[in-house]
Formats: sequence, structure tokens, C-alpha cells
Amino acid sequence: QVQLVESGGGLVQAGGSLRLSCAASGRYAMGWFRQAPGTEREFVATISSTDGTRYYADSVKGRFTISRDNAKNTVYLQMNSLKAEDTAVYYCAARTRRWYGSTRDYEYDAWGQGTQVTVSS
Repeated sequence: QVQLVESGGGLVQAGGSLRLSCAASGRYAMGWFRQAPGTEREFVATISSTDGTRYYADSVKGRFTISRDNAKNTVYLQMNSLKAEDTAVYYCAARTRRWYGSTRDYEYDAWGQGTQVTVSS
């Protein structure tokens, strides 16, 4: 059973930075998604379990960086130049099957509990 534990959310001013962490019970392709109140969950970033290939949503490209430490089975989301519209609950997700640069939430098999990120303007 895949287990994911997130940490690192909080309150930050616009223009600031936060780093989210997601500790997994194994080595998987991972993704980050977010959901703001009244909206659908949306893709943020994903990274392969092998060669570090990564993809980003256009809304975060150039500001967010997804990375991983395979020795710790941990994935990170470094968020810089945060904007009020980045406010959401952020979820990490694991894909246990072959990864194709998955950007849809239904392509992931396990989810973390979510961590709130609030950006004040």
C-alpha cells in the first residue's frame, strides 16, 4: 500500500517562497496537484521515478520546481514568486504504473492528505 505524507504548507506573502515535501513509502513517479475552493483539482507538476523528466502546468512554469531525493523517497515542490492565485490545498500523488508524463489526476493511484498554501496579497 502506497503511503504519502506531505508537509511544508503555510501562509506566505505574495512574492515569497515555500517548499512542500512529500515522503513516499517507495519510489514512484510523482505529481503535485492543487485545489482551490470551488474549483476542480488541477495539475501542477510531475516527475518521473527514473531519469528526472518533469513537466509543469503553464501557470507555474518558471516559478515552481519539482525535484526528488530517491535516497529518501521524497519529492519536493519549490514554489517561488508566489501569487494570490496559487492559494489552494496542494496534494502529492503517486503513480505506481508506467509513467507517461501523467498530468491527469485519474492517472495517479495514491494521494497525500493535502497541505494548505495561502498567499496573501
